Order: sequence, then C-alpha cells, then structure tokens
Amino acid sequence: MERLARTLFGGYAVAEMVGPLALELLAWIAGGPRTYGETMEAWRSHCPRQSVWEDALDQGLIEISGGGGTVEDASVTLTDRGRAVLSEAS
Repeated sequence: MERLARTLFGGYAVAEMVGPLALELLAWIAGGPRTYGETMEAWRSHCPRQSVWEDALDQGLIEISGGGGTVEDASVTLTDRGRAVLSEAS
C-alpha cells in the first residue's frame, strides 16, 4: 500500500508516492546519526524490486554528506523534503 505524501517547496506542490518501506527507512535515519557504511549494511538490496535506498536518493528524501575522506564514514541524513514526508506520514 502506498501513501500519498504532499510537500510544498518553492511555491510548488509536490506529490510523491512513498511506500511503507521508504517511510521505515526515513524513520530509521531520523532515529539517530547514521553513517553511509551502516546504512548500506542495513538497507542495501540487490533486488530490483526493492530499491528503497535508490528511490529515496532519487526523490531527494535523503542525502549523503561529509565523510572525512571515506564514503563509509559519510553521514546519511534526511533532507527537508524527507523530514516533511516523514512528518506528514506520522
């Protein structure tokens, strides 16, 4: 089952279909500091039907930043859009 989440950015209403697994990913990331390494360990999938990580990146719901030289140590955080979607879903 999919949930229609609506957010407002730059004066434009953006409607996105966000499934329950994507909402679970957003809630998990929001639950505390997450590194890219631990996020990949917990959420990476090689199944083309379960692309929650890639979908969240493509939809601008999460971002990767920092890392101090290694991608494994980079931070994974919610974007403003990701926080808005998660907030609306609650």
